[in-house]
Amino acid sequence: MKSCPACQRTYPNDAGFCPVEGTALIFTSMVPVAASDDPRIGTRLAGRYEIRRVVADGGMGRVYEGIDKQTDSRIAVKVLHADVAKDDVALERFKREYEISANLPHDYIVSVTDFHRDQDAAVWLLVMEYLDGEELRIALKREKGMAPARLVRMLSQVALGLDEAHAKQFVHRDLKPDNIFLCGTREGDVVKLLDFGSVKDKNKDAKKLTVLGTTIGSPYYMAPEQAQGLDTLDARADVFALAAIAYECITGFVPFDGTNGPSILLAILTKDPIPPTKRGAGGRFPIPPALDDVLEEALVKNPNIRTRTVGALANAVGHAYGLAGDHKEWARLPTSDLEARCAEALPRVMQPRPQAPMAQADPFASPGVALVGGQGMADAFAASRQAELGEAAGVPPARPTWVVAVAVAIGALVVGGGIALFFVGK
Repeated sequence: MKSCPACQRTYPNDAGFCPVEGTALIFTSMVPVAASDDPRIGTRLAGRYEIRRVVADGGMGRVYEGIDKQTDSRIAVKVLHADVAKDDVALERFKREYEISANLPHDYIVSVTDFHRDQDAAVWLLVMEYLDGEELRIALKREKGMAPARLVRMLSQVALGLDEAHAKQFVHRDLKPDNIFLCGTREGDVVKLLDFGSVKDKNKDAKKLTVLGTTIGSPYYMAPEQAQGLDTLDARADVFALAAIAYECITGFVPFDGTNGPSILLAILTKDPIPPTKRGAGGRFPIPPALDDVLEEALVKNPNIRTRTVGALANAVGHAYGLAGDHKEWARLPTSDLEARCAEALPRVMQPRPQAPMAQADPFASPGVALVGGQGMADAFAASRQAELGEAAGVPPARPTWVVAVAVAIGALVVGGGIALFFVGK
């Protein structure tokens, strides 16, 4: 393991220079750790984790870059704040994150390797692999969107990671751009999903950590059933969240907005998002008309008629951009190959969709009554019949009647200060 003598960042043995400082690297055993106001810098925790520098501070703890001296590998160590360590539920969530990660060894999920209390330092620590790159949130702030090929590759990798978690009955429940980490490589981004501490374990004997009716997650990306704190929440909530992230990557805007948590949740429960082609018109990247239908289905409020899996969502987005194949293939294709395929398909997928036939006036009809002729009449009848069948099968209309009741309930809770909304820290 090598290190930069200027900034203390660690690198593999085949690295030569620190890209941040431009300094030649030397082996860590020869690099003294610089003095710091943080007394943990330069020390070892749990007898094996050498702390090199502070990486970030969060609501739950301080994150350090370090070296696992037993394996000579780069690590990130989160040391929990003292007040967090006193919270039994918070400790249980960190323990669950470690245990779930151990059950989900995957290329696209961050590896959490240890969680325990250092008795000598009197601290709790969570140890995970160290990642080079940036959160999706940072990339979106800088670029105001994402190119089609990069988006398809990212969604495909997220789908591969989440589908494995869902198969084991784990619902992430806090998908957001902050929890999607992009590791840069020569072939393109490699995704690492972060923060499985808010997971809902749907297995039969799973321990319940969330009080019924409590809302956990990040409001902008929260499914309606999650916003209501329903115990029926399942993997389709992650589909909704990933669709909201895709919408933001495509348009530069979140699909549901508000000035605070309750107003965002109210928008999710009562409003339909503006179609991407309209919301992102004039943006940096082309938006095929087919994406309107794809995201409408993935963001539908009734989970029973929502896109079924994250893999199906990734496939639908790729097909909207004109790609052949599926997300299992696209996840591992170099971004340059996907860019070439998207560019080739662009003229075709950007063709406007055919307009619906115009209603024709009937000269023999009473005033104010229009007659739809030919195919238009058949389409109108089919649409009417589909709506009737949908309601009979339990599928809500475009503006479900339950929305009014939920809106009133949320208003009452907001006035009474009863909403329990948690912004889960990293």
